[in-house]
Amino acid sequence: MISKVIPPGKSFAGVCRYLSANRGRAEVILSDGVRDYNYKLMALDFEEQRQFNPGLKSPVQHIILSYYPGEKISNEKMAEIAKEYLEKLGIKNTQYVVVKHNDKDHLHTHILFNRVDNDGRTIKDNWLGLRGKKMAQELTQKHDLIPALKKDLKLTHVQNLNNYDATRYEIFQTVTEILPQCKNLEDLKERLDRQKIEMIYKYKSQTQEAQGLSFKKGEFKYKGSEIDRQLSYGNLLKQIALHQEQKLKMPGRQSREQKQDLEKHFSHHSSLLEALMKVERDNEQTPYELLKKKRKRKQNGLSI
Repeated sequence: MISKVIPPGKSFAGVCRYLSANRGRAEVILSDGVRDYNYKLMALDFEEQRQFNPGLKSPVQHIILSYYPGEKISNEKMAEIAKEYLEKLGIKNTQYVVVKHNDKDHLHTHILFNRVDNDGRTIKDNWLGLRGKKMAQELTQKHDLIPALKKDLKLTHVQNLNNYDATRYEIFQTVTEILPQCKNLEDLKERLDRQKIEMIYKYKSQTQEAQGLSFKKGEFKYKGSEIDRQLSYGNLLKQIALHQEQKLKMPGRQSREQKQDLEKHFSHHSSLLEALMKVERDNEQTPYELLKKKRKRKQNGLSI
């Protein structure tokens, strides 16, 4: 068994959906402090506790434990190993969930925990990746699992299996975090390029009409729908359109075109008013409306 620590994230909603929305591939085998039967309620429970420490910008911690392909381990045993893994790393007194994914030829579990503990304190993640790898090695020996350094098993093979799942999630996390700021798919593509993630269009044969998307990071490439249904070509278009519609409906927010029209409108009327006032000043006359107000104030015993 080996472990892979994912960089901390900002929002629980996306990772909860990714881990447990698809019950065909996911099974919650252990949890504490969250409602594990519904990913939306699970995310809500995590988010409510993170409010105890609003200064922590990255409360989401995600770890993957991968087993050797073909290794048979019961859910109870995997839950026991995951719980012991967390305890030995000092991750206590906080919410967590352990989800088994069965969509690959090797067993692997995802551990999600809240870095804001039950008392509102921050769980530190210093050297968590290195400590996690050492702990995985210890637990492999303790529970008599197939070790990564066994003669008939190449370490790089197991690492690649682990990194494949981790990279897939990292792409999902990055896309879902930056998507609300994107105006269109090309905007998304440019932003992903800066994160070293390549977005590749799939076109209909002998046409320039896009019909699908893939994402590539490093040596790994995935179809959008393979990462998550939300990342399919059609669903990304729908999400971008929805975000743009919501922005336009926000109180006090105007589109660039609306602002330009208003600026032209006020500029035109200001120029016209200035021209009229200039004529009055040149003729050393006071506009009739101002004279009317002046006479009214004198009648009321006021001066201007």
